[in-house]
Amino acid sequence: MATDPGTETNRTGSLPARASLAAVLAAAANAGLVAAAQAVGIAPGFRALTYPPVVFLSVFGALGAAGVYALLDRRVAEPAATFRRVALAVLVVSFVPDLALLAADPAATVAGVAVLLAMHVVVAGIAVELLVSWRGER
Repeated sequence: MATDPGTETNRTGSLPARASLAAVLAAAANAGLVAAAQAVGIAPGFRALTYPPVVFLSVFGALGAAGVYALLDRRVAEPAATFRRVALAVLVVSFVPDLALLAADPAATVAGVAVLLAMHVVVAGIAVELLVSWRGER
């Protein structure tokens, strides 16, 4: 581990606590984006921009990120730097299915897919901030 476990727990909370907070904040932030998108009528029939899939996948993404961070923390010399690189790569790859929705889903619009892409960035940003930065690693 990169820091003393006692210092981490006392100063920033345990990984499970940070992961749980990341999941809750990511789900809440993306639920807010769903509400905003629905309020302005972005892609009204686009199921991907509804609460159940957005909340579920936001929580899944944040907890998945925490799992990856935990593995890296045990196996690499610089887990924070490695996690940031992995998170960026996964973020870019995660855009592919959403972009494919433009061709596959008749209800998808460019604006609707742009909101989905923004949601991926929200989850990644929250996960990196809480998992790495709140631990005290820069």
